[in-house]
Amino acid sequence: MIVNDLRPRGYCHGVARALSIVKKAINDETVVKPIYILGLIVHNKKIKEAFDYYHVISLEESGKTRVELAKQVIDGTVILTAHGVSPEVKTILNERNIPYIDATCKDVYHVHDHIKEHLKTHEIIYIGKKNHPEVEGALGISNEIALVSNLDEAKNYQKRSNKPIYITNQTTLSVFDVAFMVEAISAKFQDVTFDQDICAATLNRQKAVIEQSEADLLIVVGDNLSSNSNKLKYVSEVQTNTKAKLIETIDDIKIEWLKDIKIVNVTSGASTPTAVTNEVISFLKQFDYNKKETWDHVSKLTHLDILS
Repeated sequence: MIVNDLRPRGYCHGVARALSIVKKAINDETVVKPIYILGLIVHNKKIKEAFDYYHVISLEESGKTRVELAKQVIDGTVILTAHGVSPEVKTILNERNIPYIDATCKDVYHVHDHIKEHLKTHEIIYIGKKNHPEVEGALGISNEIALVSNLDEAKNYQKRSNKPIYITNQTTLSVFDVAFMVEAISAKFQDVTFDQDICAATLNRQKAVIEQSEADLLIVVGDNLSSNSNKLKYVSEVQTNTKAKLIETIDDIKIEWLKDIKIVNVTSGASTPTAVTNEVISFLKQFDYNKKETWDHVSKLTHLDILS
């Protein structure tokens, strides 16, 4: 079986910075403990598990907003995730005298800046995934921002003012989905301005998948909660007609997927530890469906491997 390692892969700059911030906080005696992360520092369960080992508490409760989670903190230090937060979250922490460290990705802040620049002069549409933390943070800037999550919502959008429309987007979406939604809105209204704010890491990974060499299967290594990882799978199947599987670790591989597979391509999301992807690639390179001794796919990685 031929195994092709698509590039780029591994951490984007925003994820690398966020992880570095948490690791420094763990070892910094001046940082008030315990350390809380408002949600998942990035969408990868292996990283969360590694930080659990160091008693870093990831505050995550299904259905709860970052605002609600911030109100639960009564001591220690809070780290804001790479996805960003609304201004209200920072206000709550300041009012409660809870120190916080901001690990928001600069690309996310770039979107926030675009929104603030146009807030008074334009009717703002934000294209993003409902209930995603990055979207929550952006919408929290103003209750006048309209969320559009799919093509139907874009086609049915109704203007709420006489202002021109300004459109921006979540940084980790499919460039194709965003383009279709912008096109649908632009077809209905005049004076539409659009800033395509998908981050370079997402764009470059999608480009690599679109340009991938012919294969029987693409394996995307990434968390199920990771928007950019899910979009890599989507882009492969929709744009290149290449079957794709999303796995979080080597443990998720199903041997039956690999029967009769001659060529497999591998990529990973921007928040996937390199060690996790390398373990998957190493397994695939030695795999032979006709030799059961090559079928063992139980991860041997430790928290030290994940955070190295």
